[in-house]
Amino acid sequence: MFDAAAPVLPLQRTHGRAHVAIAGRRLTHLHQEGAAKAMLPRMHGRVPELVFLNTAGGVTGGDRLQYEVDLGADSAAVVTTQTAERAYRSAGGRARVATRLTLGPGAVLHWLPQELILFDGAALERDFQVDMAADATLIALETLVLGRAAMGEVLARVDLRDHRAVRRAGRLMMVEPVRLNTADLTRAGCAGLNGAGALASLTMIAPGAEDRLAALRRVLPAEGVVAAASAWGGRITARFMATDAYPLRRAVGRAIEVLSGQPLPRVWQM
Repeated sequence: MFDAAAPVLPLQRTHGRAHVAIAGRRLTHLHQEGAAKAMLPRMHGRVPELVFLNTAGGVTGGDRLQYEVDLGADSAAVVTTQTAERAYRSAGGRARVATRLTLGPGAVLHWLPQELILFDGAALERDFQVDMAADATLIALETLVLGRAAMGEVLARVDLRDHRAVRRAGRLMMVEPVRLNTADLTRAGCAGLNGAGALASLTMIAPGAEDRLAALRRVLPAEGVVAAASAWGGRITARFMATDAYPLRRAVGRAIEVLSGQPLPRVWQM
């Protein structure tokens, strides 16, 4: 009876979806299921903050998460995550995370998630889609940390597929595909990023966004961070690279405050 092979049990996978709709300063719809949760802390005198949370503590191969935000006309919200997201080593397949943002006329949305940390062996596919009205305002941040520096981890095997697209009044305004795999790491070391262990992209799309370029450039670059910004056609974008995540986080935080004219989300720890 002891010679029989132990059965191979399927690994548990995480699934979740959180959908929030806001009109004015009022929550009009809240749906959450599985590991995807949405919290709206009580705010006094500030723009409403929406905090997404993955109760699984990270993602790995086979996980599926979706986050959705709908802002009505002239509504405003700051959306962030409770902590950095972690992409763990995959035992098979990719994790998939989808984000859908919709901004009505005159809406203002600051999408400011905390970092995504890639562990060695991570396999992740993300899809970020925004549909915004012509006079809406979007500030969008994406930050990527390659490995756990505090653990001395160096990425040797990874599979990241990231696609970001923004449509303004139905017109494609921004497309940013990112792909990072093991061959990139082996061929050029950190995908040719000159040894950077952390990088970020910060974009503002709004009428007259170009007018903030000079103010943004005054806080770039910061110590330990390589950064540059450019603007055109109602869009301003800044790119950041650093060896370590912390100086990059501080530099990104200053840039966000310049573009938004507001303090950082309360859950950010600086």
